[in-house]
Amino acid sequence: MNLQFEPILAEPSYRRVATALVDHIVAGRLRDGDRLPPELELARQFGVNRSTVREALRELDSAGLLGRRPGSKRMVVMRPVPAQVGAGVRRALVLHEVTFVDVWEALMILEPPLAAQAATRRSRAALAGLKLTLENLIADEDSAATVVQVGEFFRALGAAAGNPALLLAHEPLIQLLELSLAAMIDKVPQARARIIGAQRRLCEACALRDGAAAHSWMAKHIRDFRRGYELAAIDLHRAVVPTSPADPAKRRRAAPRARPDRRTMS
Repeated sequence: MNLQFEPILAEPSYRRVATALVDHIVAGRLRDGDRLPPELELARQFGVNRSTVREALRELDSAGLLGRRPGSKRMVVMRPVPAQVGAGVRRALVLHEVTFVDVWEALMILEPPLAAQAATRRSRAALAGLKLTLENLIADEDSAATVVQVGEFFRALGAAAGNPALLLAHEPLIQLLELSLAAMIDKVPQARARIIGAQRRLCEACALRDGAAAHSWMAKHIRDFRRGYELAAIDLHRAVVPTSPADPAKRRRAAPRARPDRRTMS
């Protein structure tokens, strides 16, 4: 028998500590805002060195599961913000070599119905946030800022839909949209004006709670992105890759967002 077995790799101690902490967080034994014991106490309880605990905490801090409140040295449990969740999925999608047309097709499937839901569910605060992102887009003509503000508009629209599952699923796709838009925006002079026009119409549809109009305008908006890629002579079957240091995800602010308002307000 020629069966071959792979060597068993020993998992680093800090990774086992991190996994144990994640298990407690996911199980609800550690909740958002709970303070962890000091590093020395954690090291004693886990039976490891303090440096091992510190490395585990650093890993969970990077993942957005832990953090420090202003003025405090103690780690507390946190909810990862959508930008952090999306960044991990986006990296996986980039490694799977998703293409411009893959991203475009996914946007066509997800965004029009999400826009329709946002129009019918939005609160006054969500509508104000949507209008603010449009105002920011109009005010700043810099190409890099345009990419960021387009992403922020899509995020505001997703938040207005009031579904946290959609909000988290939405984020990695927006980050890929930002990357693909960054590759096109300087090559198509009319792109910025058309984006502003479509997003102005989407704001109007949301203000009127017109789900059908929001669906229609978002579909037109996404179709325009494909037309922009074609005008920019971008191979739609080319993989979307980060263009450091202009990667919009690195420039976008990572401030926590308020939980979507599920109430419908006039």
